[in-house]
Amino acid sequence: MTIKSDRWISRMAAEKGMIEPFQPGQVRADENGEKLISYGVSSYGYDVRCADEFKVFTNIHSATVDPKAFDERSFVDVKGEYCIIPPNSFALARTVEYFRIPRNVLTICLGKSTYARCGIIVNVTPLEPEWEGHVTLEFSNTTTLPAKIYAHEGVAQMLFFESDEVCETSYMDRGGKYQGQRGVTLPRA
Repeated sequence: MTIKSDRWISRMAAEKGMIEPFQPGQVRADENGEKLISYGVSSYGYDVRCADEFKVFTNIHSATVDPKAFDERSFVDVKGEYCIIPPNSFALARTVEYFRIPRNVLTICLGKSTYARCGIIVNVTPLEPEWEGHVTLEFSNTTTLPAKIYAHEGVAQMLFFESDEVCETSYMDRGGKYQGQRGVTLPRA
């Protein structure tokens, strides 16, 4: 597998709609000149933005976190330009960008150093061949302090790896349960 460059990422976005909306360069400031956490295509990846929809874990209902029978009351919905994650807690969000992964590509997501250096971990499972949708982002606040996540700014980097052989069975072929997801998507059994 070979990591793909900015040229390939830009070409796939333009020709195949692999990333929509697509930012062809790194954006580091808004239209008023205010600093942003960067997003857009980089040398060997694409820095995604977080949308303004969040689900923050809460213990109000004393629900048990069970991936086979997830209780939606475990979260509080937050919509806004930022989200405060309580100490040692967790939140879900989604990317602004919608992805369409080619059949011979596996995409891995890594957190941005700006957040990592603040004790905020971004976790995303691999984007498998022929998966498409908004990416659900998992944020863990590992600190003993509240942590702020900014909407419409960079939060993680996607790396694209192209195989020298097309897979026999893609995510679409097997009818993956998160295919075509839109919005923040909770666990499905």
